[in-house]
Parts: sequence; C-alpha cells; structure tokens
Amino acid sequence: MRLFVPLYFALLPLVYWYPRNIPYQSKPNIILINIDDLGWKDTGYQGSRYYETPNIDSLSNLGMTFNNGYSTSANCAPSRATLMTGKWTPRHGIYTVGSSKRGKSKHRKIIPTRNVKTLDRTHKVIPNILKNNGYRTCHAGKWHLSNSPLEFGFDINIGDGHNGHPKNYYPPYKNVNIEAKNNEHLTDAITRKTIDFINNNSSPFFLYYAPYAVHTPITSVKSLQQKYSVKPPSNNQNNSSYATMIENLDRNIGLLIKTLKDKGIFNNTLIIFTSDNGGLYGITQQPPLRAGKGSYYEGGIRVPFFFVYKNIIPLNSKSKIPISNIDLFPTILNYAEINSSQLKLDGDNLSPILEKKTKTFDRSLYWHFPIYLEAYNQYQNENRDSLFRTRPGSVIRYGDYKLHYYFENNEIELYNLTNDIGEKNNLASKETKKKEEMLVLLKNWWQKTKAPIPFELNPNYIH
Repeated sequence: MRLFVPLYFALLPLVYWYPRNIPYQSKPNIILINIDDLGWKDTGYQGSRYYETPNIDSLSNLGMTFNNGYSTSANCAPSRATLMTGKWTPRHGIYTVGSSKRGKSKHRKIIPTRNVKTLDRTHKVIPNILKNNGYRTCHAGKWHLSNSPLEFGFDINIGDGHNGHPKNYYPPYKNVNIEAKNNEHLTDAITRKTIDFINNNSSPFFLYYAPYAVHTPITSVKSLQQKYSVKPPSNNQNNSSYATMIENLDRNIGLLIKTLKDKGIFNNTLIIFTSDNGGLYGITQQPPLRAGKGSYYEGGIRVPFFFVYKNIIPLNSKSKIPISNIDLFPTILNYAEINSSQLKLDGDNLSPILEKKTKTFDRSLYWHFPIYLEAYNQYQNENRDSLFRTRPGSVIRYGDYKLHYYFENNEIELYNLTNDIGEKNNLASKETKKKEEMLVLLKNWWQKTKAPIPFELNPNYIH
C-alpha cells in the first residue's frame, strides 16, 4: 500500500491531462486528401509564388514530402480507380473518362481498347476493408467510379455520385446533391458537412476528402478575385480565377486541421495529401515539367504528395523515392494494423520509407493507356503531337529513367529524369542497353497484368 499511494499521485496529472471527452483508441484515424487536377507546382511548398497555400504548406512541414510522387493515370477516373483498388489499370479496365475513342477518327491509326466506365463491385476497395475492421467511413466530394460511394463501403456520402465535375460551384450546383447555405461555394459546403462528420464521430474513422476543386469549370471565388487580379504572374502561372479556387481550397483544409486539433485527435491521425493527376495545361503550368493533365509526360502525372502522422513520420522530412497512389492502399492498411496479404495489391507499403527505415526502393512504376485522348488546344500544348494529349501506349519509370512506348508505330522515347526532368532529350537511339532493359521490364509487366495491347488498324484513318 505504501508503494501504491505515491504511484497513484504520480500518475494523477496524466489522468487529468488526457482529454476527457475523447475516448481512447489505439488505431489511427485516416484522412486521405485527393485534390482534383492540382498540379505539381500549384502549392507554395512545391515552389509556386503565385498561388497561396499557407495551410497546405504548414501541414506538409509536419511530415514527409515526396518530390517524385505520381498519380497512376493522367486523368481523373482511372487514377481514382487505381487508388481505391490498389490495382494497376489493366486489372480494373478504367483508362479514361467516357469513350476511349477521343478525337477525330481519321486521326486514330488503331482501334483503342474499350474503356470501362464504372468500377466493378467485385473489387475490394479501401473503405470496404476499413469498415469491416471497425472504422467509420466517410466520402466527401468527388467519387466518379459508380453511382454512389455507398456501394463500396462508405457509411456517409457527402455530395457525390458518378459525375466527374460540378456544373456550378455556386448554387444551384445542379449535379451535386448537397444543401447550400447563403450562396455557399461548393468546396465550403462539402467541408462544412465533413467537419460535422468529424465532430459527431467517436470511432476511428476513414475520411476520403476529395473536393471537386480545382477541376473545371474554373470559377472565381468572388471574395478573392481582386487580390489575384492585381498580383503579378510568376513562372507561367497567372490565372487569377484558378488562384482563388486554390486559396479557398487551402482555407478549407485549414479548417479540417483545426477541427482535428480542437477535438484533440490530430496526433492520432494519419493524413495523406495528393492530387489525382497533373494540372490542366493552359490553366496552370508546371515548369520545368512538360505538358499537363491527360499527357504521360511528367506534367500530367507528377503530383504533390506528402504524409503526416505525429511521432511516427519525422517532421519536415523529404524523400526522392518515386511513389504513386497505387501504394496508398497497402500503406493505409499497415497503419490500421490490417493484414493485406490476401488482397494481392500491386502497390507497396511505404511505412519503411516514411519512418526512415530504408532509403531505397528497387521497383518500377508503370502507366498503361491503350486509348486516345484529344488535345484541349492544338495550338498551345507540349504534347507529343498537337492533336492528342495521349496516343495509345505505355510508360515505365525505373530509377532515373523513364521510357515511353507507343503502339501505333512501336516508337520509343527514353529520358533520364535526373538530368532532363523536362523530357526534352530522347536517349532511345543513344542508350540502347538501357532502352532494352526497360523494354524487358515493361513487356514482362504487360504479361503479368494481361494488359491489352491494341493493334487493329482503323479503316477510317487518313495517313
């Protein structure tokens, strides 16, 4: 008894320090922030001097940022399908939005692979698994993979179905089912409802926060327009309306983080921040990266990417290891202490990198797009040709090198991204050994994933 009494009084301050209204939970909350069309250099922490993102910048300093972070596709739906399933695109068949026969038929030499528009419900996705293991799940914003995210394990659906973008950012939103307050901007409305979910939840939760911003229609946030109308352009970034959308998005992310801190759960929350593809060329640009959304040059697939988890991921840490959103499923399950071995995921658990237990990751990243995607503006672009952002082909990145393979004429481009991040100097005819090494890896991957390779000639093609 003499030992017990001093120990009791020694522990008493800890009892009073712990927030009494917050039930103890061992598993972390998980917030996956997936911004729509946010380019690699569209935040302050990535180097923009025109767009203002103080909340995102501050949050990035609390964890690990990846300069070589990628989306697995250059446009919305396939990127989101791979993120949610943890499977390469040939395994789910979603390659683009809508038809794979984009652009004029007379310009398409081969018949593209048929596109799947809705994710098959046989696929197990992140919310399915988390919900079955005690998590409360909430989807907020853009889903784009089926008629409702509730079909795939989400308990709560805030404002989305199969639509890829809103018709309006101010009410009436028309194709986004969410109640507005006082002419509320759509991003504000989604965040308000999301904060309600956090405040009313006591279980460990998974929040997929995927607001429609900053996808088109590019719509000025009226209260910020004057500020950016007079702000000087910087590094080819000068769209004032787009800048207001980014700042408003940043403000809303700040409100989410404040909610976590006010509730006392920030320290027990894994936060992942990324974008579904590169920025829309012509609206925003990412120099020195080439091209933008829809292209498989770096500007279309390299994206902002960071992870925050207090006391687990070191503060203000950086990594140059190439990663992509295919790695998120196994990484999330690792931190949720869920065995993922039966799911046969294609990505890798990133925790050894995030916790600085390893400095290397010897694997390749792949992109497969057996489809056509027309150019937005054939007179202003950095694509391979002026008519298409994408012609059918595949891409592999391994180490410093990136190889593009085009199916129409079996053409190859090879770049050393360490020396040529802008993909201007094609090394295919000079570094033939490296080209052949990369080709072997790519062809083995085609076989492993049963990737469809289009070869049938289009009779309407005009040479």
